[in-house]
Formats: sequence, structure tokens, C-alpha cells
Amino acid sequence: MTTRGDRNVLFDIERSSVLGRPGLRVRGELDIATAPQLTDAVMSLLSQAPRALVVDLTPTTFLDSSGARTLAFAARRARAAGTALEVVCPRGNRAVWLVLDLLELQAVVPIVESPTLSEPEVGP
Repeated sequence: MTTRGDRNVLFDIERSSVLGRPGLRVRGELDIATAPQLTDAVMSLLSQAPRALVVDLTPTTFLDSSGARTLAFAARRARAAGTALEVVCPRGNRAVWLVLDLLELQAVVPIVESPTLSEPEVGP
């Protein structure tokens, strides 16, 4: 839970394993107040030099430009580290896809509707 002003916002990043790959499950609102937590979590996992990393936005309820910028940053850092990044967001998550589509984030971030079984290529 994160505090924003005088209210609490449900937000959590859970470390997980997705099809044998390290993953981060982002729950709640990914915005200017919470994006730095995702940056820290991504950087922590990348410091372990994994071959692949999955960021799961399935339970994410809101995404603003700060959250989108964090996803682009994660993609750049993963690519530089030689780590294949996969961002999972089902089309049914309309609140998040609206922002992904408006910003054309798929051009710089590899976004899929469900985790793939094969090792993805590094980059989008």
C-alpha cells in the first residue's frame, strides 16, 4: 500500500516466476507515486543478470505517463543488459491498454497478452 496525500492506494509489486523466468506482478495503480517502486524492482532483478524478465500488468488497474515511462526505461535497461523483457497485459485490461495504445508503447516495449513459452528476443 502506498500513501498519496491523505489516502492510501493499493499498490504492490510481487516477485514471481513466470514459465521459469523471473517476474514482477504489478498490482494496483502504476503512476507517478508508484513508478519509482517498479524502477527499483526492475533494477534489482536486472542486477542478477537474468536471461529474461517478465513484468505482468494483468492486475494493474491504472497506468499514467510516469508508469509508461518506467516501462520504456525497463525495456531500454533490459536490452542494454542483454535480458529479454516481456510485458504481459491482456487486452481485457482496457484501462492499461488505453494508455499503451495512445502512447504507442508497443514500438519500444515488448507487450504480449500472455506469457510466451519460448524465450523472447531481446528488444521489441
